[in-house]
Amino acid sequence: MTQPVICQKKPYVIRVEPGTYAWCACGRSQDQPYCDGSHKGTGLAPLVTKIDAPGEVEWCGCKVTRTPPFCDGTHKKL
Repeated sequence: MTQPVICQKKPYVIRVEPGTYAWCACGRSQDQPYCDGSHKGTGLAPLVTKIDAPGEVEWCGCKVTRTPPFCDGTHKKL
């Protein structure tokens, strides 16, 4: 399996509305932090997450969080 690409060493802090989101787990999407299909052939797949309430989300940008798709601060150790 291919390793994910580190996009940035901080979260993507984005205000979202309730809905379903596909978080890019491979780091190759040009639409970070969301999936655009660039993972095809990598062995990695997006993580589909349902957000129930409007608010700010800290999506992981380093792709190595222990709480995907959300930032857990792992990027501080990279």
